[in-house]
Amino acid sequence: MERIGGVAMTMRQVRLIDIAARAGVSVMTVSKALRGAPDVAAQTKARVRALAQQMGYVPNTIAQGLRSRTSRLLGLILPTVANPIYSRTAAAIEEGAHELGYDLLIAHSLGLMEREEVCIRRFLSRHVDGMFIFPVYRLAPQAAIYEELIRRATRVVILGHRAPFCGGFCNVETDDIGGSAAMTRHLVALGHKRIAFLCGPPAAPWAQERLEGYRRALREGGLEPDDSLIFKGGTGIEDGEGAALQILNESAKMTAIQASNDLLAMGAANVFLKQGSGIPGDISVVGFGNLLSSEHFRVPLTTVRQPKLRLGVAAVDMMQKVLRGERPETRRLPAEIIIRASSGPPREGT
Repeated sequence: MERIGGVAMTMRQVRLIDIAARAGVSVMTVSKALRGAPDVAAQTKARVRALAQQMGYVPNTIAQGLRSRTSRLLGLILPTVANPIYSRTAAAIEEGAHELGYDLLIAHSLGLMEREEVCIRRFLSRHVDGMFIFPVYRLAPQAAIYEELIRRATRVVILGHRAPFCGGFCNVETDDIGGSAAMTRHLVALGHKRIAFLCGPPAAPWAQERLEGYRRALREGGLEPDDSLIFKGGTGIEDGEGAALQILNESAKMTAIQASNDLLAMGAANVFLKQGSGIPGDISVVGFGNLLSSEHFRVPLTTVRQPKLRLGVAAVDMMQKVLRGERPETRRLPAEIIIRASSGPPREGT
């Protein structure tokens, strides 16, 4: 037994009827007071809320959800929270959801289509009010699980570029073409004419856009893109190392490497540094993403800052509109380059 204010209470769940008995009002009045209903006097609201807090009342959100047909839950599916690109966006979404009175469930797809489907189905079973999804990109124009989301009229905000399989939902994305083009212009302005490009996954729209930005900026600078300077990259440091070894094996002549993300850039830079090349003295290396590690890399990396926090804030704003039944337009957020030590003019005579 626990004694609160002279009244013995068992350590069971405190109910509205218990608060009503203590306050000397009806259960309906307690319910309205806790909801902030306008037809309950301010003094009564304050007294009921104080008693509820003293007695340890915890609202039964499951019961509330059954009555209101909402769960006050939102779901977020991302590849992995270990990647800062996703974790900072996730932090912004969680903060926004908290301010709106929602709890956020987080699941990791690990970049696997099968696991992504499992995560979506688990969220559906929890009756979440909406989902934020970093999609697992695929070349197929359709995906059964996304078609099911449309049939169910599930409220979804896509985090990143839309592809045909998820084109039925609103999205918030980064201007990857603009950011990549700005980086290529930076290298061209330094005097580089032969710039290698390390691609991302071919199915990912962001990778396609970054390659397109590179090509556009070369043409703007009067330089014709050379397919022999475009190399298969991927997403990780090991992929960047593999691309750099291919460049060395092919004796490709270039004075700069532009990678479609920071991890690729750092992997490539590691190989050239081990070979004794100076960065940027012998070769400039630049990335995309502005990971925290890029600033503290052996040679601080020139990169493109992605609006990770702003993307999360914009996604929550978009979800609010979707929950109201609106159909918001795509939000495309600008990216900007950050110039650090890894880029400089080419060596004379190269």
